[in-house]
Amino acid sequence: MSNETANANCSHNCSWADTDNWDNLSYWDTDYPVNLFPIPVLTGISATCICLFIIGTAGNLMTILIVSKFKDMRTTTNLYLSSMAFSDLLIFLCMPLDLYRIWHYRPWNFGEVLCKVFQFTSESCTYSTILNITALSVERYFAICFPLRAKVVVTKGRVKGVILIIWIVAFVSAGPIFVLVGVEHENGTDPWETNECKATDYAIRSGLLTIMVWVSSIFFFLPVFCLTVLYSLIGRKLCKRKRETIGPSMSSRDKSSKQTVKMLGKKTL
Repeated sequence: MSNETANANCSHNCSWADTDNWDNLSYWDTDYPVNLFPIPVLTGISATCICLFIIGTAGNLMTILIVSKFKDMRTTTNLYLSSMAFSDLLIFLCMPLDLYRIWHYRPWNFGEVLCKVFQFTSESCTYSTILNITALSVERYFAICFPLRAKVVVTKGRVKGVILIIWIVAFVSAGPIFVLVGVEHENGTDPWETNECKATDYAIRSGLLTIMVWVSSIFFFLPVFCLTVLYSLIGRKLCKRKRETIGPSMSSRDKSSKQTVKMLGKKTL
């Protein structure tokens, strides 16, 4: 009888006081945090990404179709732009998985292969875009500063070869992703609840992840340095040519060159 009374008193006196503790305990014991950001922030990010996905996919797809369909549009500049459009299109097609990971980064139950391919595609396309912008800037530098030499050196066949080399370098540079990334879960937990697509413990312990970070940094800072130098030389050439031009009007070639430089600057940003 005393035990029943004690249990009754405890259920009456302790239930409300321990409600929060029980809620917290059940949350941490049975559930695992799956969101990286608060819901309002995730909603805003998702709305922005959906708009970018629709506009980016349609725009890049139209660029590829127009350049491939119309022969007059297959200029050396447009070949680089179509290559960048293809890499950007692949990045946009990977965006749904990025959104899924932002909303629900664990568990990742899509398998090891999709995890590696998804990361490899994003990384290689990023490298390809950076290299394409750099190559296009070099091509524009020759076209503006050395127009006569550019007609001989910069040809469609050579540009196609450069684009092929760019994609090979991008794929090779992103290749270590297949070793660095995998699906892992916390020890002592249910894999179906804690699986994550992330850098593996082996990659972190062996230092491979650090090497990959340095490679990514080189792919960013070296092209930025090259673009800064090239844009400076192009800008100086255009300013010099403008001062030497007789009359207030600029030549059509100068206007085209100026528009190209503006386009490259926007694409770089």
